[in-house]
Amino acid sequence: MALLSRSTTPYCRHDINIQHKSQNHHANILTSKSCNSMILEHNGLKIQQRQRWLSFSGTNRQTCLDENSKRGRRRKLFVVAASPPTEDVAVMREPLTKQDLVAYLASGCKPKEKWRIGTEHEKFGFEQKTLRPMNYEQISELFQGLAERFAWDKVIEGDRIIGLKQDNQSISLEPGGQFELSGAPLETLHQTCAEVNSHLYQVKAVAEEMGLGFLGIGFHPKWEIKDIPIMPKGRYEIMRNYMPKVGSLGLDMMFRTCTVQVNLDFSSEIDMVRKFRAGLALQPIATALFANSPFKEGKPNGFLSYRSHIWTDTDNNRSGMLPFVFDDSFGFESYVDYALDVPMYFVYRKKKYIDCSGMSFRDFMAGKLPPIPGELPTLNDWENHLTTIFPEVRLKRYLEMRGADGGPWRRLCALPALWVGLLYDETSLQTVLELTKDWTKEERQMLRNKVPKMGLKTPFRDGLLKHVAEDILQLAREGLQRRGFKESGFLNEVAEVVRTGVTPAERLLDLYQGKWGNSVDPVFEELLY
Repeated sequence: MALLSRSTTPYCRHDINIQHKSQNHHANILTSKSCNSMILEHNGLKIQQRQRWLSFSGTNRQTCLDENSKRGRRRKLFVVAASPPTEDVAVMREPLTKQDLVAYLASGCKPKEKWRIGTEHEKFGFEQKTLRPMNYEQISELFQGLAERFAWDKVIEGDRIIGLKQDNQSISLEPGGQFELSGAPLETLHQTCAEVNSHLYQVKAVAEEMGLGFLGIGFHPKWEIKDIPIMPKGRYEIMRNYMPKVGSLGLDMMFRTCTVQVNLDFSSEIDMVRKFRAGLALQPIATALFANSPFKEGKPNGFLSYRSHIWTDTDNNRSGMLPFVFDDSFGFESYVDYALDVPMYFVYRKKKYIDCSGMSFRDFMAGKLPPIPGELPTLNDWENHLTTIFPEVRLKRYLEMRGADGGPWRRLCALPALWVGLLYDETSLQTVLELTKDWTKEERQMLRNKVPKMGLKTPFRDGLLKHVAEDILQLAREGLQRRGFKESGFLNEVAEVVRTGVTPAERLLDLYQGKWGNSVDPVFEELLY
């Protein structure tokens, strides 16, 4: 996943007082803009506290941690880089506390001038002659070609190439061989779209010589799950064995879905909360606008976004609409409490994935994880655990908008444009919050459940979701215009969807029932990158 904090400048500015509660004390933490000092109010006493900077090796990420523990001792905390996992270079000498985990999330705060846009998208590779999915050997050859021709660095697991890196970009493999580009953190949508275009040019240049193509769609339209090659990545084997225990559609999620998402920054805890709430409330609208997965195994599947529907029965312990985000008390600590209760998948040690599926990160923090008793987690383990949580909006040290189907290249630029216009402009964000503040938990869940099947025609209050989408699109357009980078044109791809109320999936279904003669094969040409 793309990381949005690549600067050496620390960002932990907060606009409000942040209340952290633990079992032993209640403290109000007032942070300064530079985070060079902190005033800790505890039991009525204000104590000036010194800070030290803890550098996250390999990525220049930093967080602000208290140099003094409750008893005045210096905490010995070591952190190693993650995502993808790297070999641990240090071990914990003292247990992580919940406050350490809260501080990790809070370290993502940065001033508005440092906000960036990180876009990620997945696509299906296939043989152009047979339409069959690419196997690992073909993917390995494709990786080799990209590395040699375009100077990408190889990512190796064991003796196999499983990805590529170049500057702040990475290419990785999803469980069924879906190709994912995790883009660099960029300032404007023009840069984001240029990055997407450059990536697609490079991939196409190598793939065409091999007789391969790439398809932009949310769910694989043709092949059964038994036909999808399994990628040789350790974490996916653990997930593949665990998924059927917790939901009926988890393997479909792993092997037959593709998405596009955007990762966005926040300036403070309150800014994170506001963006999180707006993102969750409007995620069904994004699902509708980008609905692009109406086929399964050669036939219509009864949904417009089958990819979105799949998440409703994948693993409800780690997915969904997170109603607690709308609680008055929600903040970084609330999300940490939620994440601690999400069952683990794995721990990465000595270049191997250790199966910890279904186990508790709280037990890990106490040194009581059965596969590795006595061993304590690092923040690297915490970061990896956060990547195994899959709600509609996900919090790391940035926010991920996760509700859209994969699609053709123009829509890859439209998705970040929608969310940047809504969340990076204060006027548009405030208007969204006012518009959605009286939506009930039941209404938000109703939209989540019905939109994958009904799209913009989903009934909502006294009208249709289409009518809400019209207002939302206008807010996004106005937000982009106020940014001053002439980015509003990137919304043109979804403007027609809003105007007509016809989703991309419905257009594909019309082609299937008409011009394509009830065959899904032409979609490989229609949505070819």
